[in-house]
Amino acid sequence: MEKTYLITGGAGFIGSHLVNKLLLNSKVICIDNFDPYYSVEIKEKNIKNHINNKNYKLYKTDITNINDLRSIFENNNITDIVHLAAKAGVRPSIQQPLEYNMTNVVGTVNLLETAKEFGIKKFIFGSSSSVYGIREQGTFREDTIINSPISPYAATKAAGEQICYTYSHLYGIKILCLRFFTVYGAGQRPDLAIHKFAGLINDEKPLTVYGDGTTMRDYTYIDDIIQGIISAIDYEDTPYEIINLGESRTVELNYLIDLLQERLKKKAIIKRHPLQPGDVPVTCADITKAKKLLGYNPTTPIEKGLDNFTQWFCNYYKLV
Repeated sequence: MEKTYLITGGAGFIGSHLVNKLLLNSKVICIDNFDPYYSVEIKEKNIKNHINNKNYKLYKTDITNINDLRSIFENNNITDIVHLAAKAGVRPSIQQPLEYNMTNVVGTVNLLETAKEFGIKKFIFGSSSSVYGIREQGTFREDTIINSPISPYAATKAAGEQICYTYSHLYGIKILCLRFFTVYGAGQRPDLAIHKFAGLINDEKPLTVYGDGTTMRDYTYIDDIIQGIISAIDYEDTPYEIINLGESRTVELNYLIDLLQERLKKKAIIKRHPLQPGDVPVTCADITKAKKLLGYNPTTPIEKGLDNFTQWFCNYYKLV
């Protein structure tokens, strides 16, 4: 059976990389509302090589509009859904909780309801490591109780996982919730740390660091995330799973900045501020389950990933 994938957020960072991969063998329906949270021009560049592909369709609409979703399903023989659309960012969610709830919770329910109505049997939900909240020690395991989200963004992603379970249980939709850990790479959103820091270092502008720089993140290279998503699409053994996709290595913020300085051959001008509400001190994925169920095998350490990123960064901004 020929596959036709519906990718929400398909003009974004992760979504456009996934579309690149899927278009090699399948048809892709992309939904994106081109939210001006960051430059719309970036999303337009992300999809410029997709637009003329005969196996690609783009719908500029919002997942909060269930009538538009129904129309898209009526006019396309969709077999699988990969739901990556979301209002992103921990700190902005604290200022805009209603908007985050509408997109990330109501929008997800709309997609699940449409999947139920049109008999879709496979649904991938892009979740986040932020659902774990504050964990001071050890790796983050999927069986951890997640009852303490510390930002509206994290709460909406946890709610999305819960409603996914409900639809899987009631209607037999096979659903995998993938908890992404700090994804970076070519085409990364400009508001995300690595891209933002690289721009400030290159422009010799002050770089704001919250705290003393000892916070740690499990940075995951985009190619490794795409490998995990593709494996999740192919997974059929159980009706519902939550799976971490990370690199399973913590990188201290100070070390990350050092690596960027080395690659850009410029010194960072650092301005320190207190830690921000909603920020967690450390993230680290236990990927045992991903390896077992998906054959997931991340192969890009931060040093290699930043080599790739800075090469893209310099080409993208036409730097010497």
